[in-house]
Parts: sequence; structure tokens; C-alpha cells
Amino acid sequence: MFEIAQPPDLDKIIQLMGIFKADPREGKVDLGVGVYKTPEGLTPVMKAVKQAEERIWAAQDSKSYVGLAGDPAFLDAMRGLILGDSVLPSRVASVATPGGTGAVRQVLELVKMLTPDAQVWVSEPSWPNHAVIIDHLGLTRKSYRYYDAATGGVDRTRMMSDLADVSPGDLILLHGCCHNPTGADLTMEDWNDIAALCLKTGAIPFIDIAYQGFGDGLEEDAAGMRDLAAQVPEMFLAASCSKNFGLYRERVGMALVITGEGKPQEVAVGLLASMNRKNYSFPPDHGARVVSVILGDPVLCTAWRAELSEMRRTIIKNRKILADALRDLTGSDRFGFLAGHRGMFSRCGATADEVMAIRTVYGVYMVGDGRINVAGLTPGNIPIVAKALAEGIA
Repeated sequence: MFEIAQPPDLDKIIQLMGIFKADPREGKVDLGVGVYKTPEGLTPVMKAVKQAEERIWAAQDSKSYVGLAGDPAFLDAMRGLILGDSVLPSRVASVATPGGTGAVRQVLELVKMLTPDAQVWVSEPSWPNHAVIIDHLGLTRKSYRYYDAATGGVDRTRMMSDLADVSPGDLILLHGCCHNPTGADLTMEDWNDIAALCLKTGAIPFIDIAYQGFGDGLEEDAAGMRDLAAQVPEMFLAASCSKNFGLYRERVGMALVITGEGKPQEVAVGLLASMNRKNYSFPPDHGARVVSVILGDPVLCTAWRAELSEMRRTIIKNRKILADALRDLTGSDRFGFLAGHRGMFSRCGATADEVMAIRTVYGVYMVGDGRINVAGLTPGNIPIVAKALAEGIA
């Protein structure tokens, strides 16, 4: 069976991890892998997570299955965190998934099953796995222009021009906040324009929200998405707890469908649970239970929010320090957009050749499209990174 098969190409970020690990230089800097790091360069377990795990360990008396959809307490708590009171709970169907990637896969499989001719519109650029999953499922993928490299912001005119071609039942894939890989986010006006477009055309928004709390705050980061949810009759969402709870390896995610009350919601619940059964049966529970314990306890939730706020402030501070350092080195504000972006990532403007040269000369690792993980910056490596970008990018 495997004699004539060819191994797939390694994911570029996974490949980059291996190259970085093999580099013997002590001063090397990893800005490729999307994990948060403290000023000391560590990816910590959050204190609230530790406390929740201790409670679970002390109280849990069974490892039996929970349910095809996952723990109801987790689903309710996360629905509230993501959607607030923007839609009635009776309109929402949800299931726990293995990470945000699992949620994206479940939503797209559901769309493939119900409307196989639907086109999925993806921002250019976007998280690479979006295109990989869409193409693997055999759905039609279309691109809409999103990022203006000249300004470092959203190209709103071209975005809306491209999206004017959507058809009824098409999906418009949007990043809820902290756009990956650009760091350039939609404004409230943009969200309202997209809502009007969906109402006019019958297109359905699909929100991937993996970084809630890393931009401007938990409520602020969800505001545009909630406004959109309140206006449209149907919406899909994929959420991840990897970043804002630091539960990367626990693979905590959630797929949500907003639809009509009554039968439509009941059908959506049944379909999502059935898909869980077909793909992996019961979703992982430990990380989801950690989240539900934290969100369900006022003291732990307050502590978690404080930790998350500190992480967000660190990222914003890193952005400003790097932009200031680049301004000093270049004598210009051509990297000023880095301070205005939000979330863990930004595109620094390096070409593929410049990315390779910066890696070779300075030991600074980034993804080939020039995406840098701002959360990987520390006081110790920012001078190295600033020098590399200032001297390595034309």
C-alpha cells in the first residue's frame, strides 16, 4: 500500500520548529511558533489553570465518558464568554472539539454535508490550515483581498469589492480578532458592513476566534462578532482555548451554530453530536473541564482574567518597544504599523528571501511570509530582532 505513496510535505511551521531546534547558536530567536512566552522566554501554565486542575484531581471520581457533545457546563460557559447576550441561548447549538482546528473541521464538514456546492471565502492571507482543510474536504475555496501591505492595515475597499460576488449559502470566513497572520483587525464599521452584505446576499458568516482576550480585552475582542451575530439569521463559529487559557496541548475547542429557535436548533444539535461520533466519538474532557471550573468560579475567573490581561499588556508592550527600536534604527516610521496591530502576530514586510537571510545571518526565525510571533519577543531579544529587521528588510 505504501510502496508507491509519497509522504506529504511537512507543515511549514512544524518544519521551522525542527530547523530552529537543530540550530546550535545560543542567541537564536524563535518568532515562528505561535505560543505565548513570558519575559523569561517560558510558556507558563496559568495559575488559575493549576488551581482548577488541583480541584478536579481532588474531586473527580470517574474517567467515564461525558457525552458526545462534551460537558454541558463547558459549552454553556464558553457560549457566554464568546457570544455574551447577543443571541438567545435557544438559538445556539454547540459541541466540544479537539482544539480550534477540530472545530473548524467540524463546521466545514457540516457545510459540506448540507450544502456541498457552497463556496468558502477566505481572507488573503489567512491561517494556512484554513485552506488546507477546505481543500481536503473538496469544498470550493475563494479568496478575498484583506491586507494592505503598504499601510499594514485592512484593505477594506478591495475586501468588500471581492465579497460582493458571494452567493446565497456561501461562507465568509472571518477572524474574530487578532487576525492571523497579519495582526490587522476589522473595525465595528467593517463588521456592520459585512452584516449588511450577508443580509443582502444570503451568505453565512463563519467566525474563527482563537485569540479572544489577546487584542484589546475579552469583551472588546468579541464586540464586532457579537454585533454580527445579533443581526444575521445563521452563523458558524469555531473557538479555541489554547491561547487565552494557555491550554495548547490539552486541545480545547468548540464549534457553535447560530440558527433559528425550535426545530432548526434541535437539528443542528443532533447533527453536530452525530459528527463528533463519526470523527472521534467523545471529545477530550480534561482541558474543557478546567475551563468550565475557571469560568464557573468567581474567584478563579477573576484571577484568570487578571493573568490574561497581563499577557495582553505584555504583547502590546512588546509591539511598542519593537516599533520604537525600529524607528530609532531606521530613522523612519515604516515599521510603525507593528504597534497598531493586535494579537500575537504581525507581518513584518520581509520577502521570502529576506526571511531566509535574516535566519542565516541573525538567527531570527520567522515564517516564510514574514509573519512574526510578537508574543515570542522578550526584553533580551528585542534588540536582536530590531537589528535583524532594520538591516535585513529592504
